[in-house]
Amino acid sequence: MRGEATVLHADLDAFYASVEQRDAPALRGRPVIVGGGVVLAASYEAKARGVRTAMGGRQARELCPDAVVVPPRMDAYSAASKNVFAIFRDTTPLVEGISIDEAFLEVGGLWRTAGTPEAIAVRLRERVRAEVGLPISVGVARTKFLAKVASAVSKPDGLLIVEPAGEQDFLHPLPVERLWGVGAVTAEKLHRLGITTVGQLAELEASAAERVLGRAAGAHLHALARLRDPRPVDTTRRRGSIGSQRALGTRPRAPEELDLFLTQIIDRLGKRLRERERVCRTVVLRLRYGDFAKATRSRTVRFPTDRTAVLLGVARALLAAAQPEIEARGITLIGISLSGLGRAENVQPELPIDWDDGERLDSVLDAVRDRFGAAAVARATQLGRDPGWSTPVLPEHE
Repeated sequence: MRGEATVLHADLDAFYASVEQRDAPALRGRPVIVGGGVVLAASYEAKARGVRTAMGGRQARELCPDAVVVPPRMDAYSAASKNVFAIFRDTTPLVEGISIDEAFLEVGGLWRTAGTPEAIAVRLRERVRAEVGLPISVGVARTKFLAKVASAVSKPDGLLIVEPAGEQDFLHPLPVERLWGVGAVTAEKLHRLGITTVGQLAELEASAAERVLGRAAGAHLHALARLRDPRPVDTTRRRGSIGSQRALGTRPRAPEELDLFLTQIIDRLGKRLRERERVCRTVVLRLRYGDFAKATRSRTVRFPTDRTAVLLGVARALLAAAQPEIEARGITLIGISLSGLGRAENVQPELPIDWDDGERLDSVLDAVRDRFGAAAVARATQLGRDPGWSTPVLPEHE
């Protein structure tokens, strides 16, 4: 592990909303909500009133009736992201993109040419503000995990440096939810044992954490709590999965409506696979119920595939298995992740002869859309329906 604080975690603040406020000066200083039926993003002025991402639009407007609601502009967000990442790469060649609005940067080898990590972080923030017009928070630490926590604590529009000698004093008083990978379910398990801070988790023996949280998760989180994170900034990391999701608000959804959303998501993801000449092995269904608890279901196919028919068949089976829980608890979000990505030369064999006409039609749709564009042909069930929003993503090699 590094001996000095040379890792930067740079994270744009309220990214979508900040782009809207940048491009429309009248919105600056005002509560801004991006999205209509469901909140895709909220400015810090709206967050201060209780508005949160994925919240239903009606609830958000009740909490903040004077908010300005704007439709998302994904092209503008993608352009802003590219400009910011250009600054990252001009700062150091060692950049690991995490999403379109955050990245890790290793600056340990730049002392003679660029100065201390703190000086580099200060200039980075100044450049993003001056050249792209956006606020960005930066954490500087010895490890990726601590740098990410530091940037979150420094928000909004802040800079926080965690020196090695002060790591324990910084991390241990924080709530366990700050640990990378602790969600609502894991936090509840820890809270039942009276563990509410990172320091309390660090006091446990590793074996005890593994018994409570499972071997892999327990070992990982316990190591983070004890300040062990040897992961380097990885500039060669390929995306291990791709995904898309749709927030649904809080009103009830019929099975036919959920199937429509699922089909729209699978159509988008299948196209992304084929554009990048990739195939996948595992389909993961991600749900958030009406009580905001999250759940995942997955299935691995026998052969790697990029075929919409295969992906949609697996996704529909996963959704059908979850339907009783959805009916009992409601649903506020549906998403799909495709993992186990590989090269397209490993694509599965031709469709079996016993596949039905609908599945064969999906293959025809794939071919037509791939050649002539997504707008060339559409499913009848999707005509006139809101296709949802496709979240911008980093290019494959970033």
